[in-house]
Amino acid sequence: MALVNVPALQFKSSAVFGISSKPFNFLPMQSRSFSVKPLVVEARAKARTESAKIRNRRILKKFTGTPTKPRLSVFCSDKQLYAMLVDDQNKKCLFSGSTLQKSIRQNPPCTTIEAAKRVGEELVKACNDLNINEISSYDRNGFSCGERMQAFEIAISHHGFLP
Repeated sequence: MALVNVPALQFKSSAVFGISSKPFNFLPMQSRSFSVKPLVVEARAKARTESAKIRNRRILKKFTGTPTKPRLSVFCSDKQLYAMLVDDQNKKCLFSGSTLQKSIRQNPPCTTIEAAKRVGEELVKACNDLNINEISSYDRNGFSCGERMQAFEIAISHHGFLP
């Protein structure tokens, strides 16, 4: 028998693993054109309110109201102020008042800042009727103070509910 000269099969390791055997060129070639996109940073539309909600959820985990020491929750919208005494154990609202109530707005007609002060005074009266001497926590719903909030806080701090 004659020996046949057959070339041996040559396998490259890259062919086995499915990697092409083209050489890598890390330097950019002159024929390639790169387009540079400008960096655009967009602000979220409701970042302030979302962060306030996140802060409020974190605070609510720490404080709960009881019938003798309720939680005071105050929300201040663009034009009005709303206040509630909340018993979290029984899931009840012990007092609610706002600057929209006719009993607070009338006799004599007033601004929202004066109405916020009257809401604080009504809250103190309700606390005296319910024999509440102390508030477990003051919840502003994550928002900072404004003029209406400050007028409300002054009204209730005169009676010792806020430090």
